[in-house]
Amino acid sequence: MGQGGAQRRGNCGVMRRGFLLGKFMPPHAGHMALIRAARALVDELTVLVCWLPDDPIAGEVRLAWMRDLLPDCRVLGHGQVVPQAPGDSADFWPIWRGIVAAAHPESIDYLFAGEDYGAELAAQVGGLFVPLGGRVLGLVDDPLSGLSGSGVRADPAAHWAYLPKPVQAHYRRTICLHGAESTGKTTLAAALAAETGAMTVGEYGRSHCEVHKAPLTRDDLLLIGRAQQAMIAAAAEWAGPLLLTDTDALMTAAWCEMLLGERPQELMQAPKADLYLLLEPDLPWIDDGTRFFADPADRHKFARIVAQVLDDAAVPFVRIAGQGPERLAAARAAIGALND
Repeated sequence: MGQGGAQRRGNCGVMRRGFLLGKFMPPHAGHMALIRAARALVDELTVLVCWLPDDPIAGEVRLAWMRDLLPDCRVLGHGQVVPQAPGDSADFWPIWRGIVAAAHPESIDYLFAGEDYGAELAAQVGGLFVPLGGRVLGLVDDPLSGLSGSGVRADPAAHWAYLPKPVQAHYRRTICLHGAESTGKTTLAAALAAETGAMTVGEYGRSHCEVHKAPLTRDDLLLIGRAQQAMIAAAAEWAGPLLLTDTDALMTAAWCEMLLGERPQELMQAPKADLYLLLEPDLPWIDDGTRFFADPADRHKFARIVAQVLDDAAVPFVRIAGQGPERLAAARAAIGALND
């Protein structure tokens, strides 16, 4: 049964097959509740994911999401350019009868939909129309029935609790604070987290150095980079729309170049953030017991390496300068522009 498991039969020994279609752009809790209810009513459920080439979320992406979310259903895709409403073409219904027949060559027992169009679709392709969900009843203020793909796309953060994990991952933005020593990364991360409620991933390298208190080797630095990326990936599963990271593997690559004169490709090729905030070295250097470069010349050299790593990695970044509120305001503006 495609992505589904072995066939089973209903209480009366009759195989019941159901069908539904949609754009699922993106899938949300309203879609999932409807589909789960439909699946409970049949032995086999076919879900057809439809898209056009210029959709704001690629159809192939949505098809992959739905297959991941519905392992016990037959999930198929249709991406050809066809009429989208009866008024678009006199051949609208013959075309869509053919599309449904290709996706579901077996007879359809139940045609599921959460909107009134399901009645005519059922009449055209066969099957009893089963109008699931509160939208058919006009419950537009209900949290599930009132959800819409356009509303989610306009403000994913406002609908976060109603988005499946793959959709959350699509909309989540990771912001990495990047900069030389004593440029206020940790302080700025805390201030941004307090404002936004974002989860923050701390700097593994600091913990490593405080525990081991020995000169850093290449193996140490590779471990630091790997551990940092592992912490980021683990935290992302639980993060909201925004994830703040106090450094990542690109910063470790800069440390490697400064300390060892090389830049390991493993660190340069690690997963990247959506935006890097490059903190300028315009704050006083403070010795916290784990810092290296008190000499102004060394600090300047390290700052150049830190910036060059971002250029060479071809990642988006914004330079952040100023003291206190000015620094925070610049960071806030940079993050805000990311979502515009």
